[in-house]
Amino acid sequence: MEIASESIKNLLVAIGVGAESLHWVLLGVYSAILILVAALSYYIVHHIVVVGVGRIVAKTSVKWDDDLFNDALLSRVCHIIPPVLLYVLLPWFMSDYPQVFAIGERALLIYIVVAAVRMVTKLLSSAYAASQHTETFKGHPMKGLTQMLKIIVWCVGAIVIISLLINKNPLIILSGLGASAAILMLVFKDSIMGLVAGVQLSANDMLKPGDWIASPENGVDGVVEDVSLTTVKVRNWDMTIVTIPPYTLVSGSFQNWRGMFDTGARRVKRSVNIDLNTVRFLTAEDLSHFSSQEWYDASNQPVRPVNLRLFRDYIKWYLTNHARVNHNMLTMVRQLQPSNHGVPIELYFFTATSAWVEYETIQAEIFDHVFAVAHDFGLRLFQSPSGLDFKEHNPAIENL
Repeated sequence: MEIASESIKNLLVAIGVGAESLHWVLLGVYSAILILVAALSYYIVHHIVVVGVGRIVAKTSVKWDDDLFNDALLSRVCHIIPPVLLYVLLPWFMSDYPQVFAIGERALLIYIVVAAVRMVTKLLSSAYAASQHTETFKGHPMKGLTQMLKIIVWCVGAIVIISLLINKNPLIILSGLGASAAILMLVFKDSIMGLVAGVQLSANDMLKPGDWIASPENGVDGVVEDVSLTTVKVRNWDMTIVTIPPYTLVSGSFQNWRGMFDTGARRVKRSVNIDLNTVRFLTAEDLSHFSSQEWYDASNQPVRPVNLRLFRDYIKWYLTNHARVNHNMLTMVRQLQPSNHGVPIELYFFTATSAWVEYETIQAEIFDHVFAVAHDFGLRLFQSPSGLDFKEHNPAIENL
Protein backbone atom coordinates (compact mmCIF):
# COMPACT_ATOMS: atom_id res chain seq x y z
CA MET A 1 0.00 0.00 0.00
CA GLU A 2 2.87 2.36 0.80
CA ILE A 3 4.40 1.64 -2.63
CA ALA A 4 1.10 2.51 -4.31
CA SER A 5 0.85 5.70 -2.24
CA GLU A 6 4.34 6.77 -3.24
CA SER A 7 3.58 6.02 -6.88
CA ILE A 8 0.49 8.24 -6.73
CA LYS A 9 2.50 11.07 -5.13
CA ASN A 10 5.19 10.83 -7.76
CA LEU A 11 2.59 10.85 -10.51
CA LEU A 12 0.93 13.97 -9.08
CA VAL A 13 4.25 15.74 -8.79
CA ALA A 14 5.08 14.74 -12.32
CA ILE A 15 1.95 16.31 -13.69
CA GLY A 16 2.69 19.57 -11.93
CA VAL A 17 0.95 19.45 -8.54
CA GLY A 18 2.72 21.73 -6.12
CA ALA A 19 4.04 20.60 -2.75
CA GLU A 20 1.71 22.99 -0.87
CA SER A 21 -1.42 21.47 -2.45
CA LEU A 22 -0.21 17.89 -2.76
CA HIS A 23 -1.62 16.98 0.65
CA TRP A 24 -5.19 17.94 -0.29
CA VAL A 25 -5.00 16.61 -3.82
CA LEU A 26 -3.98 13.23 -2.40
CA LEU A 27 -7.05 13.36 -0.10
CA GLY A 28 -9.26 13.92 -3.11
CA VAL A 29 -7.62 11.10 -5.07
CA TYR A 30 -7.91 8.68 -2.16
CA SER A 31 -11.56 9.64 -1.66
CA ALA A 32 -12.25 9.06 -5.36
CA ILE A 33 -10.55 5.66 -5.19
CA LEU A 34 -12.64 4.67 -2.17
CA ILE A 35 -15.88 5.81 -3.85
CA LEU A 36 -14.94 3.87 -7.01
CA VAL A 37 -14.17 0.74 -4.95
CA ALA A 38 -17.51 1.06 -3.15
CA ALA A 39 -19.43 1.45 -6.43
CA LEU A 40 -17.66 -1.49 -8.08
CA SER A 41 -18.12 -3.73 -5.05
CA TYR A 42 -21.83 -2.90 -4.89
CA TYR A 43 -22.26 -3.63 -8.60
CA ILE A 44 -20.42 -6.95 -8.36
CA VAL A 45 -22.16 -8.10 -5.19
CA HIS A 46 -25.56 -6.97 -6.48
CA HIS A 47 -25.05 -8.93 -9.69
CA ILE A 48 -23.91 -12.04 -7.85
CA VAL A 49 -26.38 -12.00 -4.96
CA VAL A 50 -29.58 -10.54 -6.42
CA VAL A 51 -29.35 -12.04 -9.89
CA GLY A 52 -27.74 -15.34 -8.87
CA VAL A 53 -29.91 -16.08 -5.84
CA GLY A 54 -32.98 -14.86 -7.73
CA ARG A 55 -32.40 -17.43 -10.46
CA ILE A 56 -31.91 -20.23 -7.93
CA VAL A 57 -35.09 -19.28 -6.05
CA ALA A 58 -37.10 -19.08 -9.27
CA LYS A 59 -36.21 -22.69 -10.12
CA THR A 60 -37.53 -24.14 -6.85
CA SER A 61 -41.08 -25.49 -6.65
CA VAL A 62 -41.85 -24.19 -3.14
CA LYS A 63 -43.42 -20.78 -2.54
CA TRP A 64 -41.92 -19.71 0.79
CA ASP A 65 -38.40 -19.07 -0.57
CA ASP A 66 -39.82 -16.58 -3.10
CA ASP A 67 -41.09 -14.49 -0.18
CA LEU A 68 -38.05 -15.00 2.03
CA PHE A 69 -35.31 -14.33 -0.55
CA ASN A 70 -37.03 -11.53 -2.44
CA ASP A 71 -35.22 -8.83 -4.41
CA ALA A 72 -35.83 -6.15 -1.76
CA LEU A 73 -34.14 -8.22 0.96
CA LEU A 74 -31.20 -9.22 -1.25
CA SER A 75 -30.73 -5.59 -2.28
CA ARG A 76 -30.50 -4.53 1.36
CA VAL A 77 -27.91 -7.26 1.94
CA CYS A 78 -25.86 -5.76 -0.87
CA HIS A 79 -25.89 -2.33 0.82
CA ILE A 80 -23.86 -3.70 3.75
CA ILE A 81 -20.90 -4.99 1.72
CA PRO A 82 -19.51 -1.64 0.35
CA PRO A 83 -19.33 0.19 3.74
CA VAL A 84 -17.73 -2.85 5.36
CA LEU A 85 -15.12 -2.93 2.59
CA LEU A 86 -14.51 0.83 2.94
CA TYR A 87 -14.17 0.44 6.71
CA VAL A 88 -11.38 -2.11 6.12
CA LEU A 89 -9.61 0.03 3.50
CA LEU A 90 -10.01 3.38 5.28
CA PRO A 91 -6.91 3.08 7.57
CA TRP A 92 -4.69 2.38 4.55
CA PHE A 93 -5.80 5.46 2.65
CA MET A 94 -6.55 7.94 5.44
CA SER A 95 -3.82 7.23 7.97
CA ASP A 96 -2.22 10.59 7.11
CA TYR A 97 -5.55 12.40 7.69
CA PRO A 98 -6.51 11.64 11.32
CA GLN A 99 -9.52 14.01 11.41
CA VAL A 100 -10.92 12.73 8.12
CA PHE A 101 -10.22 9.17 9.24
CA ALA A 102 -12.10 9.67 12.53
CA ILE A 103 -15.14 11.25 10.82
CA GLY A 104 -15.16 8.69 8.01
CA GLU A 105 -14.82 5.76 10.36
CA ARG A 106 -17.73 6.94 12.50
CA ALA A 107 -19.88 7.70 9.45
CA LEU A 108 -19.22 4.25 8.01
CA LEU A 109 -20.11 2.55 11.29
CA ILE A 110 -23.39 4.48 11.46
CA TYR A 111 -24.15 3.56 7.85
CA ILE A 112 -23.38 -0.11 8.58
CA VAL A 113 -25.73 -0.06 11.59
CA VAL A 114 -28.55 1.56 9.59
CA ALA A 115 -28.06 -0.88 6.69
CA ALA A 116 -28.01 -3.84 9.09
CA VAL A 117 -31.20 -2.67 10.83
CA ARG A 118 -32.96 -2.20 7.48
CA MET A 119 -31.81 -5.66 6.39
CA VAL A 120 -33.02 -7.34 9.60
CA THR A 121 -36.42 -5.59 9.51
CA LYS A 122 -36.87 -6.60 5.89
CA LEU A 123 -35.84 -10.15 6.81
CA LEU A 124 -38.55 -10.18 9.48
CA SER A 125 -41.13 -8.97 6.95
CA SER A 126 -40.00 -11.62 4.48
CA ALA A 127 -40.10 -14.32 7.14
CA TYR A 128 -43.66 -13.27 8.04
CA ALA A 129 -44.72 -13.43 4.39
CA ALA A 130 -43.08 -16.85 3.99
CA SER A 131 -44.74 -18.16 7.18
CA GLN A 132 -48.17 -17.54 5.67
CA HIS A 133 -47.42 -20.23 3.08
CA THR A 134 -46.67 -22.93 5.66
CA GLU A 135 -49.38 -24.97 7.37
CA THR A 136 -47.73 -24.53 10.79
CA PHE A 137 -48.01 -20.74 10.87
CA LYS A 138 -50.63 -20.07 8.19
CA GLY A 139 -53.55 -18.09 9.60
CA HIS A 140 -51.87 -17.39 12.96
CA PRO A 141 -51.65 -13.74 14.06
CA MET A 142 -47.86 -13.46 13.60
CA LYS A 143 -47.99 -9.90 12.32
CA GLY A 144 -48.07 -8.34 15.80
CA LEU A 145 -45.02 -10.31 16.92
CA THR A 146 -43.18 -9.31 13.73
CA GLN A 147 -43.96 -5.63 14.31
CA MET A 148 -42.76 -5.82 17.91
CA LEU A 149 -39.47 -7.44 16.83
CA LYS A 150 -39.00 -4.62 14.30
CA ILE A 151 -39.47 -2.03 17.03
CA ILE A 152 -36.88 -3.80 19.19
CA VAL A 153 -34.40 -3.94 16.31
CA TRP A 154 -34.82 -0.23 15.56
CA CYS A 155 -34.46 0.65 19.26
CA VAL A 156 -31.22 -1.33 19.50
CA GLY A 157 -29.97 0.31 16.30
CA ALA A 158 -30.85 3.79 17.61
CA ILE A 159 -28.95 3.12 20.85
CA VAL A 160 -25.87 1.95 18.94
CA ILE A 161 -25.99 5.01 16.64
CA ILE A 162 -26.30 7.39 19.62
CA SER A 163 -23.37 5.66 21.31
CA LEU A 164 -21.28 6.16 18.15
CA LEU A 165 -22.21 9.84 17.91
CA ILE A 166 -21.34 10.61 21.52
CA ASN A 167 -18.51 8.06 21.67
CA LYS A 168 -19.93 6.20 24.65
CA ASN A 169 -20.46 2.55 25.45
CA PRO A 170 -24.01 1.40 24.50
CA LEU A 171 -24.34 -0.25 27.92
CA ILE A 172 -24.01 3.16 29.57
CA ILE A 173 -26.92 4.45 27.48
CA LEU A 174 -28.99 1.39 28.34
CA SER A 175 -28.35 1.88 32.05
CA GLY A 176 -29.42 5.52 31.70
CA LEU A 177 -32.68 4.43 30.09
CA GLY A 178 -33.67 2.69 33.30
CA ALA A 179 -34.51 6.03 34.86
CA SER A 180 -36.90 6.85 32.02
CA ALA A 181 -38.53 3.41 31.88
CA ALA A 182 -41.80 4.81 33.22
CA ILE A 183 -41.95 7.35 30.38
CA LEU A 184 -41.18 4.65 27.83
CA MET A 185 -43.96 2.51 29.30
CA LEU A 186 -46.40 5.37 28.74
CA VAL A 187 -45.17 6.03 25.20
CA PHE A 188 -45.25 2.37 24.14
CA LYS A 189 -48.20 1.34 26.33
CA ASP A 190 -50.43 0.32 23.43
CA SER A 191 -47.61 -1.54 21.69
CA ILE A 192 -46.64 -3.46 24.84
CA MET A 193 -50.23 -4.33 25.72
CA GLY A 194 -50.86 -5.25 22.08
CA LEU A 195 -47.84 -7.55 22.05
CA VAL A 196 -48.91 -9.32 25.25
CA ALA A 197 -52.48 -9.65 23.99
CA GLY A 198 -51.26 -10.85 20.58
CA VAL A 199 -49.12 -13.53 22.22
CA GLN A 200 -52.11 -14.66 24.29
CA LEU A 201 -54.38 -14.77 21.24
CA SER A 202 -51.79 -16.78 19.30
CA ALA A 203 -50.64 -19.10 22.10
CA ASN A 204 -54.20 -20.02 23.09
CA ASP A 205 -55.37 -20.20 19.45
CA MET A 206 -58.19 -17.80 20.28
CA LEU A 207 -58.18 -15.85 17.04
CA LYS A 208 -56.67 -15.85 13.56
CA PRO A 209 -57.38 -14.16 10.23
CA GLY A 210 -60.42 -15.66 8.53
CA ASP A 211 -62.32 -16.38 11.76
CA TRP A 212 -65.88 -15.17 12.20
CA ILE A 213 -66.10 -13.46 15.58
CA ALA A 214 -68.85 -11.57 17.38
CA SER A 215 -68.43 -9.05 20.20
CA PRO A 216 -71.64 -6.96 20.50
CA GLU A 217 -70.21 -4.57 23.09
CA ASN A 218 -67.50 -3.59 20.59
CA GLY A 219 -69.77 -3.51 17.54
CA VAL A 220 -68.01 -6.54 16.03
CA ASP A 221 -69.78 -9.23 14.01
CA GLY A 222 -67.81 -10.34 10.99
CA VAL A 223 -64.62 -11.90 9.63
CA VAL A 224 -61.14 -11.10 10.97
CA GLU A 225 -59.04 -9.62 8.17
CA ASP A 226 -55.83 -8.68 9.97
CA VAL A 227 -54.23 -9.00 13.42
CA SER A 228 -51.42 -6.51 14.05
CA LEU A 229 -49.53 -5.25 17.08
CA THR A 230 -52.06 -2.59 18.06
CA THR A 231 -55.26 -3.45 16.16
CA VAL A 232 -57.51 -6.29 15.10
CA LYS A 233 -59.30 -5.46 11.84
CA VAL A 234 -62.73 -7.03 11.33
CA ARG A 235 -64.99 -6.70 8.30
CA ASN A 236 -68.57 -6.81 9.54
CA TRP A 237 -71.33 -8.43 7.51
CA ASP A 238 -72.64 -4.98 6.57
CA MET A 239 -69.20 -4.46 4.91
CA THR A 240 -68.07 -1.89 7.50
CA ILE A 241 -64.55 -2.18 8.97
CA VAL A 242 -64.11 -2.25 12.76
CA THR A 243 -60.65 -1.93 14.34
CA ILE A 244 -60.20 -2.72 18.01
CA PRO A 245 -57.11 -3.20 20.21
CA PRO A 246 -56.14 -6.86 20.80
CA TYR A 247 -56.18 -6.40 24.58
CA THR A 248 -59.86 -5.41 24.35
CA LEU A 249 -60.64 -8.93 23.14
CA VAL A 250 -58.37 -10.54 25.73
CA SER A 251 -59.69 -8.49 28.66
CA GLY A 252 -63.32 -8.88 27.55
CA SER A 253 -65.16 -11.68 25.81
CA PHE A 254 -65.97 -12.52 22.21
CA GLN A 255 -67.56 -15.39 20.31
CA ASN A 256 -65.54 -17.28 17.72
CA TRP A 257 -67.53 -19.31 15.20
CA ARG A 258 -64.50 -21.26 13.94
CA GLY A 259 -65.64 -24.45 15.67
CA MET A 260 -68.88 -24.36 13.72
CA PHE A 261 -67.05 -24.15 10.40
CA ASP A 262 -64.58 -26.86 11.43
CA THR A 263 -67.42 -29.31 12.14
CA GLY A 264 -69.28 -28.38 8.95
CA ALA A 265 -72.58 -28.11 10.84
CA ARG A 266 -74.62 -25.30 12.37
CA ARG A 267 -77.16 -25.47 15.18
CA VAL A 268 -80.84 -24.64 14.89
CA LYS A 269 -82.66 -23.93 18.14
CA ARG A 270 -86.12 -22.53 17.48
CA SER A 271 -89.58 -23.19 18.83
CA VAL A 272 -93.20 -22.91 17.74
CA ASN A 273 -96.03 -22.05 20.16
CA ILE A 274 -99.02 -24.39 20.24
CA ASP A 275 -102.44 -23.15 21.36
CA LEU A 276 -103.26 -25.10 24.54
CA ASN A 277 -106.95 -25.12 23.67
CA THR A 278 -106.20 -27.49 20.76
CA VAL A 279 -104.30 -30.09 22.81
CA ARG A 280 -106.53 -33.17 23.28
CA PHE A 281 -106.65 -36.96 23.47
CA LEU A 282 -106.83 -38.80 20.18
CA THR A 283 -110.03 -40.59 19.19
CA ALA A 284 -110.22 -44.09 17.76
CA GLU A 285 -110.72 -42.55 14.32
CA ASP A 286 -107.55 -40.46 14.74
CA LEU A 287 -105.57 -43.51 15.81
CA SER A 288 -106.85 -45.45 12.83
CA HIS A 289 -105.70 -42.66 10.53
CA PHE A 290 -102.24 -42.30 12.06
CA SER A 291 -101.58 -46.04 12.45
CA SER A 292 -101.13 -46.34 8.71
CA GLN A 293 -98.38 -43.71 8.66
CA GLU A 294 -94.75 -44.78 8.24
CA TRP A 295 -93.54 -42.81 11.23
CA TYR A 296 -96.17 -44.10 13.68
CA ASP A 297 -94.98 -46.61 16.30
CA ALA A 298 -97.89 -48.10 18.23
CA SER A 299 -95.57 -49.84 20.74
CA ASN A 300 -94.19 -46.50 21.86
CA GLN A 301 -97.52 -44.81 22.61
CA PRO A 302 -99.18 -44.26 26.01
CA VAL A 303 -102.57 -45.74 26.90
CA ARG A 304 -104.38 -42.59 25.87
CA PRO A 305 -102.31 -40.89 23.14
CA VAL A 306 -102.35 -37.10 22.89
CA ASN A 307 -102.16 -35.24 19.60
CA LEU A 308 -99.28 -33.06 20.84
CA ARG A 309 -97.25 -36.19 21.65
CA LEU A 310 -97.78 -37.57 18.15
CA PHE A 311 -96.89 -34.19 16.69
CA ARG A 312 -93.53 -34.28 18.50
CA ASP A 313 -92.93 -37.88 17.40
CA TYR A 314 -93.61 -36.97 13.81
CA ILE A 315 -91.30 -33.90 13.85
CA LYS A 316 -88.52 -36.02 15.38
CA TRP A 317 -88.99 -38.63 12.62
CA TYR A 318 -89.06 -35.90 9.99
CA LEU A 319 -85.77 -34.39 11.21
CA THR A 320 -84.13 -37.80 11.54
CA ASN A 321 -84.91 -38.59 7.90
CA HIS A 322 -84.22 -35.14 6.47
CA ALA A 323 -81.34 -35.27 3.97
CA ARG A 324 -79.95 -31.86 4.93
CA VAL A 325 -79.85 -32.44 8.70
CA ASN A 326 -76.59 -33.63 10.30
CA HIS A 327 -77.47 -37.03 11.78
CA ASN A 328 -74.15 -37.40 13.64
CA MET A 329 -75.08 -34.64 16.06
CA LEU A 330 -77.85 -34.19 18.60
CA THR A 331 -81.42 -34.01 17.25
CA MET A 332 -84.20 -33.32 19.73
CA VAL A 333 -87.80 -32.11 19.85
CA ARG A 334 -88.80 -31.02 23.34
CA GLN A 335 -91.58 -29.25 25.18
CA LEU A 336 -90.76 -26.05 27.08
CA GLN A 337 -92.50 -24.28 29.94
CA PRO A 338 -96.04 -23.21 28.90
CA SER A 339 -96.82 -19.50 29.05
CA ASN A 340 -99.60 -17.10 28.11
CA HIS A 341 -98.49 -17.63 24.51
CA GLY A 342 -99.20 -21.36 24.62
CA VAL A 343 -96.82 -24.28 24.98
CA PRO A 344 -93.49 -23.96 23.07
CA ILE A 345 -92.27 -26.98 21.11
CA GLU A 346 -88.55 -26.53 20.48
CA LEU A 347 -86.65 -28.08 17.58
CA TYR A 348 -82.98 -28.63 18.38
CA PHE A 349 -80.83 -29.98 15.54
CA PHE A 350 -77.82 -29.25 13.31
CA THR A 351 -77.83 -28.61 9.60
CA ALA A 352 -75.45 -30.56 7.36
CA THR A 353 -73.73 -27.35 6.25
CA SER A 354 -72.36 -24.23 7.93
CA ALA A 355 -72.79 -21.97 4.88
CA TRP A 356 -75.00 -19.08 5.94
CA VAL A 357 -77.38 -18.94 2.94
CA GLU A 358 -77.87 -22.71 2.83
CA TYR A 359 -78.37 -22.78 6.59
CA GLU A 360 -81.17 -20.21 6.42
CA THR A 361 -82.78 -22.07 3.50
CA ILE A 362 -82.78 -25.42 5.34
CA GLN A 363 -84.11 -23.84 8.52
CA ALA A 364 -86.93 -22.06 6.68
CA GLU A 365 -87.82 -25.21 4.72
CA ILE A 366 -88.15 -27.29 7.88
CA PHE A 367 -90.25 -24.75 9.74
CA ASP A 368 -92.47 -24.23 6.69
CA HIS A 369 -93.27 -27.92 6.94
CA VAL A 370 -93.83 -27.72 10.71
CA PHE A 371 -96.27 -24.81 10.35
CA ALA A 372 -98.21 -26.62 7.65
CA VAL A 373 -98.36 -30.09 9.27
CA ALA A 374 -99.56 -28.94 12.70
CA HIS A 375 -103.14 -28.75 11.43
CA ASP A 376 -103.05 -32.47 10.48
CA PHE A 377 -102.78 -33.23 14.21
CA GLY A 378 -105.65 -30.95 15.15
CA LEU A 379 -103.25 -28.37 16.59
CA ARG A 380 -103.32 -24.65 16.07
CA LEU A 381 -100.23 -22.47 16.26
CA PHE A 382 -100.54 -19.58 18.68
CA GLN A 383 -100.24 -16.00 17.52
CA SER A 384 -101.54 -12.73 18.90
CA PRO A 385 -105.03 -11.99 17.56
CA SER A 386 -105.41 -9.52 14.73
CA GLY A 387 -108.39 -7.50 13.48
CA LEU A 388 -109.34 -10.37 11.15
CA ASP A 389 -109.60 -12.78 14.11
CA PHE A 390 -112.02 -10.46 15.92
CA LYS A 391 -114.03 -10.06 12.72
CA GLU A 392 -114.42 -13.84 12.27
CA HIS A 393 -115.70 -14.27 15.82
CA ASN A 394 -117.96 -11.23 15.75
CA PRO A 395 -119.66 -10.69 12.35
CA ALA A 396 -121.24 -7.50 13.65
CA ILE A 397 -117.85 -5.82 13.30
CA GLU A 398 -118.17 -6.04 9.52
CA ASN A 399 -121.02 -3.52 9.62
CA LEU A 400 -118.92 -0.93 11.49
